[in-house]
Formats: sequence, structure tokens, C-alpha cells
Amino acid sequence: MTGSGTPSPVPTLDLPNPEWPVIVSTSIVKAEQNRMNELLFRLHVEHLPEGVYLATSQDVPGLVAQGRTLEETIEIARDVARKLIDSYREHGDPLPPGLTPVADVCELTAAVGV
Repeated sequence: MTGSGTPSPVPTLDLPNPEWPVIVSTSIVKAEQNRMNELLFRLHVEHLPEGVYLATSQDVPGLVAQGRTLEETIEIARDVARKLIDSYREHGDPLPPGLTPVADVCELTAAVGV
């Protein structure tokens, strides 16, 4: 968020080479927008031969997301993670142990188009 309370713009994530057959990302992405409620999880993203991207996460069982671009796939994965977290909470189930609170400092891997 910016100092004015409005969300910061999300950077565009495009692949440097769309010909790559498989992309594995161990990027940590945010599961929730509000800084006080942010959770981190690892996300595995593959570029499939059909030209789409598929995201899964060992940290969030049941998370499967597919998109046309890397950016779209990550955004869909975050939405799916939010819905799964909401479901855990609504049913009184514990959150998966792979979900970790955001620390003041964390290390992220990010993709950028060149």
C-alpha cells in the first residue's frame, strides 16, 4: 500500500522467453492483501505445452490455478488460496502449516520480462 492507503500497483510478470517448456517458481506470494493478515505460501508454476500456465502449492492443499499468462495465473492462485483459507476458517479447521505470517523482512523470487 502507498502512504495514502491505496493499494500499490502490481508489477507485470511476463516470461522472458515464452518458448521455455517448463517454469518452476519457488516464489512466495501473498495470500491476503491486508498487511496485518498477510500469509505467505510457496507456489509452483509450470508452462504447459498447451500454452497455459498451471499453478499448484504443497503449502495450500487443493490449490490449482490455470491462466493464460504468468501474472494471471499467480493472481488466480492468490484468489483460490484466499477462498481455501476462508473455508478453513468457516469450518473451524486449522490452517495448513505451510501458510506462514509475513515477517517484517522476507525474501521473494519474482519474474520480470526482459
